Amino acid sequence: MVLLFFRTFCYGQGSSDYERFVDSADIYIDYDTKKAIAFLDSIPRPIDDYIKEGLPDYYILKSLIYDENNDHIKSYQNCVLALKHAVDSKNYEIAGEASLELFSCLYYVKKDTTAFKYLKKAREYYKLSDYAYGDFEVDLTYAYAKFLDKEYKACNKLLLDNLHKYKGAKDDAYFYMASVAMLTSNYIALDDLETAYLYFNEFKKLKNNPTIVSYNYTSFESLMDVSFADSHFKKKQIDSTFHYLLKLSKNKHLMTEDVEEDYLKLYADSYSFLGNKEMAKAYTDSLAIFENKMYENIMTSSFQVNNDFVNEKFELKIVSDKQYLNGVLVVVLLLLLTASSFIYMFFYRKQKLKTIDLSNQTSNLSYFRSNNEKLVVKVQGLEDYIYNLKKEIKSISGIGDVSIQREKIKKLYTNLHHNSSTILDKSDSHLDLVNDLNVNFFQVINKMYPQLNNSEVIICYYLYVGFKSKEIAVFLNTSVRAIESKRYRIAKKINIDKEKETLAEYLKTTFRGSEKILN
Repeated sequence: MVLLFFRTFCYGQGSSDYERFVDSADIYIDYDTKKAIAFLDSIPRPIDDYIKEGLPDYYILKSLIYDENNDHIKSYQNCVLALKHAVDSKNYEIAGEASLELFSCLYYVKKDTTAFKYLKKAREYYKLSDYAYGDFEVDLTYAYAKFLDKEYKACNKLLLDNLHKYKGAKDDAYFYMASVAMLTSNYIALDDLETAYLYFNEFKKLKNNPTIVSYNYTSFESLMDVSFADSHFKKKQIDSTFHYLLKLSKNKHLMTEDVEEDYLKLYADSYSFLGNKEMAKAYTDSLAIFENKMYENIMTSSFQVNNDFVNEKFELKIVSDKQYLNGVLVVVLLLLLTASSFIYMFFYRKQKLKTIDLSNQTSNLSYFRSNNEKLVVKVQGLEDYIYNLKKEIKSISGIGDVSIQREKIKKLYTNLHHNSSTILDKSDSHLDLVNDLNVNFFQVINKMYPQLNNSEVIICYYLYVGFKSKEIAVFLNTSVRAIESKRYRIAKKINIDKEKETLAEYLKTTFRGSEKILN
């Protein structure tokens, strides 16, 4: 509705007014991306005819919005256009920002060392601009690359060399916050908790800093809390483990996918270590539901990515070849694209129905029974929990001392508030446990490597069909770092010789023709 209003309003505007739409989008981008994209999409096409000076800002804003929505294909393409128009118009601050984004796309995903030329370019562009913190942006990006590569000592050196500068940026405390957060995580990984706590305390001092977005602060805090909890659990310091897990519970709705998965695993492992089978089972079951929900979105996400490839190639062609196109050609291309989409949808749905039918015929009863047993265990666990709850209420009602009775009721309320989110399943359907896609692959890999858990099997499947870590991270709504970490654990579990072949190569070679392996 908002978008329709903007577009209707636009037809009475002069070209200079459209520049204001870019400025309005820039105002909203930090806290309401829907309004920001509404302003940008209200500008008529072709964009170049209606915006002149604001083209670099337009494309970098589009890139940031797509990146936040995990649409990395469109983000990359808009970033390329932002860099081109920024250099042409000598908007060097936008050119520097676009160069950093391009480095991230090439190095974080593909480990392409040629990406470092963009870091060098970013520094050059920032020096040509009036942006005071250009070097901070470049240096932090380089340090983060070392962090993702697990070169913790090298990362620490880069951060510590510039820490006093970051702390001195009083009008933008983000740089100091990101630095101390990375230092904390590095020292946890290096098993130097004393130093880690030192920087963690520095981080906490920034909680109410007005120059920091609260969401960014909470995201960093959750990552460090789960790292502390994991470190204490490895040392069998269970009380400290629960201390950080309880902190995480308060911000569960703000966790990233990889943090939430680690959070559930740590709770399950901690209760199992204490011998509390009931709570361990509850968290294990919550983890299974969480992983199944992640998997449900895989095929839908894959299909959406394929559509994005088609749409983006078309949009990029319109921009780059604009001078050779006319109105008739645009209409023809749109008709061809529409027809291709209908044909693609028809064959996709037809093939999907065949796949589902074939999977239903070939899947065996043991696979269904295994998932059905999970549901039975969940229901039984819920019944046991309610039964024990009734016993405890009856016991409290028989206490004669009012003060003791109130204390017992208060404790019961606290336990109910803490446990309800994990004991009770709020999902719409319990029968989504059964997977009907590529049953043969999952049966074969489960038979060959029973030591792999559900989420690891899902990642194996995506590697098997040819996706890279960056793409898998988009599909699973998690970070590239989490996917790379899981790939390392998977390779270790199934004893792959990395010098001879990668995990993806091994999966493609081993599971090609999974029907034959199954037979």
